[in-house]
Amino acid sequence: MTTPEASTKVYLPLRPKPAQKEDPRAAMSESEQTMYDEVLQHFSKEDPPYSIANVEKGELSEQEKFWLSKETILRYLRASKWKVSVAIERIEATLKWRREFGLNDTVNAALVEPEAVTGKEVIFGYDTSGRPALYMIPSRQNTSESPRQVQHAVWMLERTIDLMEPGVETIALLINFADRGKNPSISTARTVLNILQDHYPERLGISLIINIPFLINAFFKIIMPFVDPITRQKVKFNPDVYKEGHFTADNMMNQWWNGEQDFEYVHEKYWPALHELCETRVKAWKENWRNLGAKVGISEWEYKKGDEQKEYIGGEEEDKKENNANTIAAEAPVSAQVPTPEAPTNAQKELTADPQTPLNEKKADDATAATVAATSSAVVATSGAGAVSGGSASGTDGAADGGAE
Repeated sequence: MTTPEASTKVYLPLRPKPAQKEDPRAAMSESEQTMYDEVLQHFSKEDPPYSIANVEKGELSEQEKFWLSKETILRYLRASKWKVSVAIERIEATLKWRREFGLNDTVNAALVEPEAVTGKEVIFGYDTSGRPALYMIPSRQNTSESPRQVQHAVWMLERTIDLMEPGVETIALLINFADRGKNPSISTARTVLNILQDHYPERLGISLIINIPFLINAFFKIIMPFVDPITRQKVKFNPDVYKEGHFTADNMMNQWWNGEQDFEYVHEKYWPALHELCETRVKAWKENWRNLGAKVGISEWEYKKGDEQKEYIGGEEEDKKENNANTIAAEAPVSAQVPTPEAPTNAQKELTADPQTPLNEKKADDATAATVAATSSAVVATSGAGAVSGGSASGTDGAADGGAE
């Protein structure tokens, strides 16, 4: 017989619920519409068809057209300060990068799974704006530095995007510095930074950072005044996530964040469930997208607003049953075995950033990049520094309470 506490154990990602009643991107000013139309026309050429410059077989694939939605074009325009030529250049650079990186084929669940077995990155729950929450837990680092670490970080970001409901375009990034963990090298930090700022503009909604060690907090105090004001508003140090209205307790983990969900990361349960949930959603969206014309510029709001959403929401009850069944079975904890790193393949080619480019010369208008720049650089700079014990999301304890704000 199980105890009442054990019956509440959760192993699976929470399913999304509708967050917006109306399309937040439906209305544009006359000038914005004109600039949007210019970018759309550039990528929608038919005679001859648009082709990525200086790329063999440069015509856009179905996957690339699906990615290049109305919302994507608008994100790049906003990140480019509504300069059409800059937005086009940045989109083309991302199209090339996505091919070279392997996002359309080689970077998949099987490739990055060895990085995921300890749950160092977990997608779980949604904030009060409906943004999916991506937890980063550096103390769970389980592998030596390799290109696969970068591929895993990008793959998890892509899955977070898959869990965005209609009208949601940004993520909630939750970073917990509790406990001691392996730290990335400057090269890895710069590589991730470059990818985020160049190829994922306008993707950060809010970043909540807890249990900040003293030296990392000092670093934040130095760097944050140089981060633009809009970004600073998105970064919260040791926040009270409930009083400040960022999350409700039923959408947060109990561990570290004092939520109601007694989540435990068991890789054999969580990983296939996450993969299946994301694949099912994207498959349904693509079918809707094809029915809408299968072309560049189709609105994500339109292809996501299908009847298939009812299935996802209804599936929440099935997840509850499975979680309860897993608990009642009283299975012994599964030890996460870390696979021996494989020799790099062509798909795992070395990913490098320009070592001569200082972090402070990078574009500062992208919130995701700015946050990760501060976080990863701080971790690198304080390699081996002790972490704060205790601390929580309720704003109590922790040497860096109040943080760098």
